[in-house]
Amino acid sequence: MLLFPFLPFLQLRVARLVWVRKIMLLQISVCGETGVAIRPTCRVTEKPFLSTAVAADERLEDGKLAVRLCAAQNHSSSPASSRQVLSCLADPAGTMRVKVISRSTEEFTRDRRQDLQKVFRNYDPGLRSQEKAVEYTRALNAAKLEKIFAKPFIGAMDGHIDAVSCMAKNPNHLKAIFSGSMDGDIRLWDISARKTVCQFPGHQGAVRGLTTSTDGDLLVSCGVDCTVRLWKVPMLKMVDTSDHTRDTSQPSAVYTWKHAFWGADHQWDGNLFATVGAQVDIWDPNRSEPINSFEWGKDTVLSVRFDPGDCNILITSASDRSLTLYDLRMSSPARKLIMKTRCNSVCWNPREPMNFTAANEDTNCYSFDARRLDEAKIVHKGHVSAVMDIDYSPTGREFITGSYDRTVRIFNYLGDHSREIYHTKRMQRVFCVKYTYDGTYLVSGSDDTNLRLWKSKASEQLGVLLPRERKKQEYLDAVKERYKHLPEVKRIVRHRHLPKPIYKAANLRRTMVEAENRKEERRRKHSAPGSMPGQPFRKRRIIKEVE
Repeated sequence: MLLFPFLPFLQLRVARLVWVRKIMLLQISVCGETGVAIRPTCRVTEKPFLSTAVAADERLEDGKLAVRLCAAQNHSSSPASSRQVLSCLADPAGTMRVKVISRSTEEFTRDRRQDLQKVFRNYDPGLRSQEKAVEYTRALNAAKLEKIFAKPFIGAMDGHIDAVSCMAKNPNHLKAIFSGSMDGDIRLWDISARKTVCQFPGHQGAVRGLTTSTDGDLLVSCGVDCTVRLWKVPMLKMVDTSDHTRDTSQPSAVYTWKHAFWGADHQWDGNLFATVGAQVDIWDPNRSEPINSFEWGKDTVLSVRFDPGDCNILITSASDRSLTLYDLRMSSPARKLIMKTRCNSVCWNPREPMNFTAANEDTNCYSFDARRLDEAKIVHKGHVSAVMDIDYSPTGREFITGSYDRTVRIFNYLGDHSREIYHTKRMQRVFCVKYTYDGTYLVSGSDDTNLRLWKSKASEQLGVLLPRERKKQEYLDAVKERYKHLPEVKRIVRHRHLPKPIYKAANLRRTMVEAENRKEERRRKHSAPGSMPGQPFRKRRIIKEVE
């Protein structure tokens, strides 16, 4: 094949076969930007008629090239045959239009050697009839690999000598978390180094409540020794944790009150904080006595949480099985909901401040709308023992629970069952759980004196991901989401290995629930029509609402 003498270094980029008047086959090759080589071949004998070098005289908008044939007689063909072929190829003017594929080198040439080769794809579904089968196989493999690389446990932080009873996060630092134990010890931890940065001694009994101010400079602690202590947070100590010396801090203020405290929480946007025990007390850090107190009944209040959307609204759970809403602008509690079993903890959804979720003693969690308390929005099931604590993710799309059954579970805020179950052989009853402020990690405190650090996504790769690694992971997540309803993918994604005691307890509880449902159905069947109306489970655990 003859090419232009001034383009000997160019390689053939595109080749196309074109039939001309059913006489011969033209093999057209584009050389660089300005050269086209045409090699006519006989249709019958498949031998080349002649070698032709064609110069591109004009490049049109529609991708066609106006070329002039410059024939060079081939030794294997006679002059008569060559003239016959040329008469078929060219019109009397000596030019013809040949449609070829032309691309600019800038579209497919790499800028650097490290870059990936650009691949041109046609996404027409008719061209790939096996696309769904390929994607299903990828989803299946991605689900299997997710199970293989699922290693959620990162490490344990030991230092307490008694059970961890409460925790608090610091809004100034992602890697800082406070913990309080049953022996009165309070510690500030560096999560990245998993070491104690500072200790806050002073409480003579169990620490039941920990919370930090909005700016993160003040730590509030309370306990069964009837004292509220305010601490100045030493944030400069978070910079360097290489030394193994543990600093101790002294409280900036100590307020003694008439009863023991069981919980505390600070406003999301404000200077006030609340403590609960025999009653609900509202405190100002600059005053030694509560500025306001609320009381509804004589039972102990167990937990308190301020609404992230309105700093004047808070909710409490008490030992009389009640959930109570308070408004600081009113002189009395606003509303009260009584359930069949008590709630150990409550938490507001930070992205939907009108919704909250309560961790109940009956192994379930109940999500409510504060504007309508007559029924639960969703019942979250899965635990086999009492749920002790609950905390929402900063995104508001997931929440974590810690239970008396020695497991930590992650729920979707709209899901009725957990998507992850975390457990270890040494972890005992979990009393408190927290999400980190970036939503990447979880921290749990248990009865075995340890804090444990977990990943919120069990198979997530730690560290910095390259852009193409991140895109690939997003694609695999998308195909798993698309094919999650298929039996094989669904089975792999939902499977969780459980300890034998929890597995047996779950089977036993399932048998009890099924027996109870059968008994109720038989009673309804053998009763007068309408005498036993069916009641959904969302309303079954609620006794009444009091205003």
